[in-house]
Amino acid sequence: MQSLPIAHPSVAKTTADASLPLAYSTATLCWLLSAGVYIAAKWVAPEMPPWALCFWRLALACAILLPIVHHHHGAMLALIQSRAIEVLAIGAIGLTLCQGMIYTGLNYTDATTAGIIMALSPIMTMVLARFVLGEPLGVWKALGALLALVGMVVIVARGDLTALMRLQFNPGELWIVGSAFCWGLYTVLLRRAKFAIELLPTVVLLLGAGALAALPLYLWELFSGERSALHANGLLALAYVAGPGGALMYYLYNRSVETLGAGRASMLLYLQTVFVAVLAYLFLGESLHDYDLAGAAFIVAGLLLATAIKPRQRTVHVA
Repeated sequence: MQSLPIAHPSVAKTTADASLPLAYSTATLCWLLSAGVYIAAKWVAPEMPPWALCFWRLALACAILLPIVHHHHGAMLALIQSRAIEVLAIGAIGLTLCQGMIYTGLNYTDATTAGIIMALSPIMTMVLARFVLGEPLGVWKALGALLALVGMVVIVARGDLTALMRLQFNPGELWIVGSAFCWGLYTVLLRRAKFAIELLPTVVLLLGAGALAALPLYLWELFSGERSALHANGLLALAYVAGPGGALMYYLYNRSVETLGAGRASMLLYLQTVFVAVLAYLFLGESLHDYDLAGAAFIVAGLLLATAIKPRQRTVHVA
């Protein structure tokens, strides 16, 4: 998962001119590591319930990154003192709910389908930005959102029109749709918040806030009897989602944003969908279904309409 940066465009541009190949390599590795989280979460599901995985991933990733941002601890503490509720709410939406819903959904659906549905999040961000931030949507973005919605419905209904008419959906896909919605809302709220500290310290704060918000859900699982029973595979998967797929992934994303800027770094998110499909085939034996391909086609078409086509600027003639 990525986080919106508080970027300094002039610095980013200067650095980008110097090391674009390294920056793109860093961003690509970031999304490869992020895709691996889907595989690890699917792998560890029989040994670890979803909210336990969510809590420990966020808490461990925060603990790993906290010493790296020690120069910013004063600014982080000041932000907590002045806007603690806002930090907690945004962390809960974008990290706790978003990730917990993915892990829950993966109990009912495959990682490939989850990766495709999560490609909806930029479209959801555009739509939510219209209502939360008042940003114009425009005709092409609206049509793109509609096409992407059709793709989502095709995947959730698994290409079965009769199931759609009877409103019979797989709960796994619905959990993933909820996760994509939470990610879009998180992105918009973070953009509106404009926390006045750098990206990586912001991410560390939000990881800690997300872990705190996940703690009651984790405790609820424990009291409900859903306890973790980690063996070698489960411990390996947890180590991955907290380390390479958690702390390192967030760190690499921060570095790629510093070089490429927020826009280009975020657009590479779509590599994650491809990486999830490839890794799921190699490690989980999954394959693409017809409804995945059909839904993905609609989603890609919607994304192209929403992002590639720019509205014409009206020329005003002054007499």
